Amino acid sequence: MADALAQIGECLSFPFVRYALLVGVLVALCSALLGVTLVLRRFSLLGDGLSHTAFGALAVATVLRIATPLPFVLVATAAAAVALLAFGRGRVRGDAATAAVSVGALSIGYLLMNVFGATSNVSGDACSALFGSTSIMTLSMFDVWMCVGLSTAVIAACAFFHDRIFAITFDEDFARASGLSAGTGNFILAVATALVVVLAMYLVGALLVSALIVFPAIAAMRLFGGYRAVVLASATTAVAGTAGGMLAAMAFDTPVGPTVAAANLLLYLIACAVGRLR
Repeated sequence: MADALAQIGECLSFPFVRYALLVGVLVALCSALLGVTLVLRRFSLLGDGLSHTAFGALAVATVLRIATPLPFVLVATAAAAVALLAFGRGRVRGDAATAAVSVGALSIGYLLMNVFGATSNVSGDACSALFGSTSIMTLSMFDVWMCVGLSTAVIAACAFFHDRIFAITFDEDFARASGLSAGTGNFILAVATALVVVLAMYLVGALLVSALIVFPAIAAMRLFGGYRAVVLASATTAVAGTAGGMLAAMAFDTPVGPTVAAANLLLYLIACAVGRLR
C-alpha cells in the first residue's frame, strides 16, 4: 500500500499527469450529467455509436496527418449526432440508425488505418484509440485547454437549458404543448453528447465510452428516485470512479481506460448491493 501511494505521489509530481486528472474529472462530470437523460430516454447506445464515429474520424485525421486532430474529430462527430437525429425521424429509426453509423464508421476507420496508416504500428494505434491506453497522459496544452473549455460549455448548457432538457426527457409532447421547442432541445442534447463522447474517447477509448455515460447514471438510479437527486448522485459517482480509476492506474501501472471503466463498474455493483439492503 505504501508503495502504491508513493507511486501515485511520484506520478502527480508531473504537470501532464495533473492535467490529465483535471480533464478526466471534467469529462466524467459532463458524461454523468448527460448520461441520466440518455438512459431515461433509452438513448444509451447513442454514446456508443458516436464513439465509433469519433474513432472513424480520428482514423481519417491520422491518414491526412492532421497535427491536432481534436477539432476535426469534434466537428465530424457533432455532424454524425445531428445526422442520427435526422435519421431517427425517417425510415431508419432509433437503434437501427445508430448501429448503421456505428459499424460503418468503425469498419471504415480501421480499414483506412491499415491501408493508409501513417505508422507501421497500426494495431497499437487502433488499440490506443479503442481502449484509451495512455492517450489521456499525452495531451498537448491545446488539447487540455480545449477539453476544459468544451467541458465548461457542456456544463453551462446543461444548467442553462435544464428545464428544456428535463421536459423532453420525460414527455416531448408535453414540452411541445408548453411552448418549448423539442427539436431545439434534441439538437442541443445531440451536439453536447457528441462533444462529451469525443472528450471521453481520449480518456477511456472509443469502446469504453459508454462506461462513463451509463454506469454512473444507473448506479444513482439504484439509490435515489428523484430526478435532481439522481443527477447529483450520478455526477458524484462519475467523478469518484474516474478519479479513483486514474489513481489506481498510476499506482498499479495498468491501462487508464479499462481501469476507469472497471472502477465505475465497481461503484455500480456497490450501489446495487446498497440498494438491495435498503
